[in-house]
Amino acid sequence: MRWACLAGSLMLLFWPGAGQAKWLRASSAHFVIYADDAERNVRRFSDQLERYHAAVLLMSGRKEAPPSPSNRVAVYVLPTSTALRNLFGPENKNYAGRYMARAAGSVAFLSAVSPGKGKVDFSMAVLLHEYAHHLMHSLSGQPMPRWMSEGGAEFYAASSFGGDGSVTLGGTAWYRVGGLLYGPGLRVEELLDDRRDQEKTLAKGNVFYGRSWLLFHYLSFDQARKGQLAKYLALLAGGTAARPAAEQAFGDLASLNRDLDSYQKRTRIDAVRLPPDLLSPGAIDVRPLGPGEAAMMPVRVRSAYGVDAAGAKALVAEARAIAARFPADPAVLSALAEAEYDAGNDKEAIAAADAALAVDPAQVNAYVQKGYALFRRAESADDRAAAYALARAPFIALNRLENDHPLPLIYFYRSYVDQGLPPPPLALAGLVRALELAPFDDGLRMTLASALLAGKRQADARIVLGPVAYDPHGGELAEQARKMLARLDREPGWTGEDPPETAEPATAQ
Repeated sequence: MRWACLAGSLMLLFWPGAGQAKWLRASSAHFVIYADDAERNVRRFSDQLERYHAAVLLMSGRKEAPPSPSNRVAVYVLPTSTALRNLFGPENKNYAGRYMARAAGSVAFLSAVSPGKGKVDFSMAVLLHEYAHHLMHSLSGQPMPRWMSEGGAEFYAASSFGGDGSVTLGGTAWYRVGGLLYGPGLRVEELLDDRRDQEKTLAKGNVFYGRSWLLFHYLSFDQARKGQLAKYLALLAGGTAARPAAEQAFGDLASLNRDLDSYQKRTRIDAVRLPPDLLSPGAIDVRPLGPGEAAMMPVRVRSAYGVDAAGAKALVAEARAIAARFPADPAVLSALAEAEYDAGNDKEAIAAADAALAVDPAQVNAYVQKGYALFRRAESADDRAAAYALARAPFIALNRLENDHPLPLIYFYRSYVDQGLPPPPLALAGLVRALELAPFDDGLRMTLASALLAGKRQADARIVLGPVAYDPHGGELAEQARKMLARLDREPGWTGEDPPETAEPATAQ
């Protein structure tokens, strides 16, 4: 999918043996894993991710509805760290993994993991950290301060898995200990006061993450402070500013800082072991990919991560060569459709998608890529109304196939606004439902917030904007959300005209 601006050479150049890979696909309730590994390892990895998901839900006391099949997280396990670094590019060479939350399908990338007993390796910890963000976004619609978002993710990521199927949460985040012991000081007041220069606080990097983890851990386990964290969240949800909320919930912050310093010096800290009978992973299906699917995996990984214009043109040539060898494989043809769309070849993308659907009408990605291409063609059509009606058709078919897929709802709304037409109430209701299905997509939140403002629903827009404004990885969208909230503070009746100038949100792609 072309949305990340990342140039690079073909994956096969950096993926030794990719042509001979024996890829497996593990499908479970919340994850789809693609890995070139032994079945035993892939199955165990899938089991651990599902148990981790259940453990976080149990610890948080929340429940959820099962996700739509296409709303599960796709995890791509690359065979080596070199392959991972080449996928990410030189500007991200130190990343041990990446996670991207989006309504079109959240994805994670990491190198080979070792799903054994005990503490997880760093690559796995990165995935658990980012998936904790995903869950916290999904389970709670309220904004979280940066320290709490990152501290909570670190708390859950410091997990360990027992050979009996148990999961222990709240262990020591060992990879943060060095920063805590030897990094620059970071007082509690700096973490909790959003009026301070947050960029300087975040620039302390490892110390910020470590101190946030320690504070979250302390407030979660210290009996003398039981209930304070819940009170703090309730105050924030009620509109109390960060500093007053912290003082009302935790008392004197200087005292809290001293208590936290003492907590850091402990030789042992508490953790929670959740027994296996409370953490059913559900059914896990593992199957080998066919030869065409396996050959196309490097293309799929690259497309899922994102390519720029030059990378897309190189990648589509590779995809066409593979499709020529497997002309009747619907998974191959769906991947070809995506590569053609990314390269700007709408006619070819539609043809590949139609060919895939002729063989297998259940190819979700073929509907998506055909819809994308038709929407792009509709932008310059002479009869825009007819073109957008045609563009809706693949998404309508996808909605029949998978009723809880958010993209048909998003593109039904877009089929009006892209023409400059006011969306009918049904389209806006669909956009609201899409956010319920994909609450982790910040671009979708921004689109809905703008629609709510235009409809003079400022209070609802504030609720939708809050999680984006506090998103620690929100980048330009978080900056834009904060500016929009500030504008609403100054002008409570603002309906979204003359929005802050930042990058346009890439909703759903």
